[in-house]
Amino acid sequence: MKLILASSSPRRAEVLTNAGLQFSVLSSAVDETPLPNETPEVLVLRLANAKAELAAARAVGPAIVVAADTTVVCEDKILNKPESAEEARAMLQLLSGRTHSVLTGVALVRLPDNQRRQFSESTEVQFRHLSENELTAYLATGESFDKAGAYAIQGYAGRFIPRIEGCYFNVVGLPLSRLLTELHSLGWTGNS
Repeated sequence: MKLILASSSPRRAEVLTNAGLQFSVLSSAVDETPLPNETPEVLVLRLANAKAELAAARAVGPAIVVAADTTVVCEDKILNKPESAEEARAMLQLLSGRTHSVLTGVALVRLPDNQRRQFSESTEVQFRHLSENELTAYLATGESFDKAGAYAIQGYAGRFIPRIEGCYFNVVGLPLSRLLTELHSLGWTGNS
């Protein structure tokens, strides 16, 4: 049974590749705008399920489609991907000196029988205080863009993070250990 990653995220692909898993990619772009009064957990699960549905409709089984969505939450604000350098700066200023949550929703669809699993994972991430010079230098790296919360823990921003509580890979965008548990519950035995 093959794995299909319903994501064009190079970070999610890297998590699977580095874990020695073989998979193909079938990206699924969806509108990631939160709905009014939508909680972060409901948001990431809704988006992960929407991505899984799109990919499953185009995939050929036997396979398991894996879709995920990640967001950052700080002081009850959902921080998705910044749309500008100014928005990225504002996000990083909010995170500076605080602990925030990273939530990832994951949806799995086994084909051809459409068996499904979904779960969410949360990790607490502590940011140290960032000076204006550090913020400016970090924004100049370009790493802030296309990432929830405007940072990449696995990159340059890792130097700002003294502590996390929970799954590191969840912060990257795909909670690997929990994913493997759910894959096995659907009968996947590859690369184990």
